[in-house]
Amino acid sequence: MTYATRLGAWMFGLAATAGIPAWAAPEITGRPVEHQLNMQTPVTAVGADIYDLHNWMMIVCMVIFVAVFGVMFYSVFKHRKSLGHKPATFHESTAVEIAWTIVPFLIVIGMALPATKTVVALKDTSNADITIKATGMQWKWGYDYLKGEGEGISFLSNLSTPRAQIGLPGEPSTEARGENYLMEVDNEMVVPVGKKIRMVFTANDVIHAWTIPAFGIKQDAIPGFVRDGWFKADTIGTYRGNCVELCGKDHAFMPIVVRVVSDEDYAAWVGTKKKEMAALADDPTKVWTIDELKTKGEQVYTANCVACHQANGKGVPNAFAPLDGSELVNGPKHPQIDVLLNGQDTPRYASAMPGWKQLSDTEIAAVITYTRNTWSNKAAENIVQPAEVLAARSK
Repeated sequence: MTYATRLGAWMFGLAATAGIPAWAAPEITGRPVEHQLNMQTPVTAVGADIYDLHNWMMIVCMVIFVAVFGVMFYSVFKHRKSLGHKPATFHESTAVEIAWTIVPFLIVIGMALPATKTVVALKDTSNADITIKATGMQWKWGYDYLKGEGEGISFLSNLSTPRAQIGLPGEPSTEARGENYLMEVDNEMVVPVGKKIRMVFTANDVIHAWTIPAFGIKQDAIPGFVRDGWFKADTIGTYRGNCVELCGKDHAFMPIVVRVVSDEDYAAWVGTKKKEMAALADDPTKVWTIDELKTKGEQVYTANCVACHQANGKGVPNAFAPLDGSELVNGPKHPQIDVLLNGQDTPRYASAMPGWKQLSDTEIAAVITYTRNTWSNKAAENIVQPAEVLAARSK
């Protein structure tokens, strides 16, 4: 703990003993808590530097505030007209002008030097043990392990808080909210403790931002651009954050969860995840029945499409295109396959349709079949097989 951190803790303790209400919540690492007064407890070296810089600059600002306003109020009180004081008639003072130039300059230098050191460290993504790409999309995160142990693992991470806890617009929730309300996901990003993790960020629709406060990392994910950052967590645990760039109507439902585990547990997770991926990679030559595809397609639609196109397929006026009664859905199947794979600009709507190449051939075939046989849709070409998606993907 640095001097600035110790001094900040001492000041808060002094306030508590003086009878000021204890606003700070009990220390819980990894997520925000109610009535939290200070920043989250850092678990990375850079996060600790940011925490110390925050405390140091708050102390500097407080000292300046007390000194400036103390002198001002003293001067006003002791030199008021009612005591017979008359205003000074001097017009300038070289000593004063030199002082109020040099002193702020030294203060700025004293604040800038440690801040610059931390900013430089934030940008040093070299010699990473593992590289992971995080892709923001409305409204979930996709993770691809690009280098290091776990290379090849890929999955989507969706909010897992039940809709009953959230409620519908204008209606209260029907279920008690859990401890990690709106900050829990179905697939956590997992990393080993004590290893340098390089994060590569991008997005496939609008600007998002990936942040974990306990790691001291925050980076925008911008369509068409690749940006990076890094962290090295020193403590095993589960750490939570959110998309912190306003990205649409479900911006509040786009959490980030990173689980830091031991090397042994990470190796076990990698093995399990690769087995799961192998099991999900269905044989694209398999011919499915329409009922099988519709059943699987409904699951894919619920997990990935319902936020934009809604459960009833009506979409959102002026924002997301409807699928119920859509010419695309009821027309030839190959254009719809192309849209699912590569995305499509929609001039009539505020948000473009992103590509979904991260889904398997079977998942894309299933969700297309589901939409073509649901609601009022009665497409002539009402079934798509995984082999057709594979053929379109290879073009």
